[in-house]
Amino acid sequence: MHCIEQHACFGGSQQVWQHPSTTLGCTMRFGVYLPPQATQRPCPVLYWLSGLTCSEQNFITKSGAQRYAAEHGVILVAPDTSPRGDGVADAEGYDIGLGAGFYVNATRAPWSTHYRMHDYVVDELPALVDAHFPTSTARAISGHSMGGHGALVVALRNPGRYRSVSAFAPIVAPSLVPWGEKAFSHYLGDDRAAWRPWDACALIADAGERLPLLVDQGEADEFIDTQLKPELLRETCARAGHPLDLRLRPGHDHSYYFIASYIGEHIAYHADALHG
Repeated sequence: MHCIEQHACFGGSQQVWQHPSTTLGCTMRFGVYLPPQATQRPCPVLYWLSGLTCSEQNFITKSGAQRYAAEHGVILVAPDTSPRGDGVADAEGYDIGLGAGFYVNATRAPWSTHYRMHDYVVDELPALVDAHFPTSTARAISGHSMGGHGALVVALRNPGRYRSVSAFAPIVAPSLVPWGEKAFSHYLGDDRAAWRPWDACALIADAGERLPLLVDQGEADEFIDTQLKPELLRETCARAGHPLDLRLRPGHDHSYYFIASYIGEHIAYHADALHG
């Protein structure tokens, strides 16, 4: 593992690291922001999962999150969105293959060779982060769009691992929308029963932990009615008695302008849980 970028930022350090991944069978990159407090004591970690077409760069260059992480003493970790490199399967279109790992463990060839983003995010990446940086045992997770789906599913599938979870414009029911149906049929096959463990709305009904969900959704998002469907999350949580704070934001679209507008509130929310 070695550092390929390092920039002074709000009293801390924004870095990008590269390492060989045994889980994914390729070389991976992730961004890590170390707040100034990390030079004095271990700090909790907020993992950020990005959306379709993104890499680790989108969040670290567009969100403005470092300012708030420095204020609250939180380490930010932003992995890439899929495996990459020679021999890694890809397909035509932005919503499948490279940049579109969907944070699942693929079971169908050729995807199953490399596309195990769930295990990478949950197991391998935190082990690397904890071994190389001054982390405490407290973790939280958040993300946007496909990464919002990933954050919700990862938290729901791993009770007790995260102290808090939030999402911006998540794909809440991928089994029922075109993005998810395309990805799941490729990665997991055509048996829809195999999709259920990777669908947040399906997982909520059987959740053993009622970790509160914080979700921000722009009302001017061009994907709200066709791909995101936040009303399904509201209805599912209401039926299951699962705590949900769904905040609909007038005028906001699907972009990083939206994320940058409210990332400070999300980091403060996670900081309360992480430090508490």
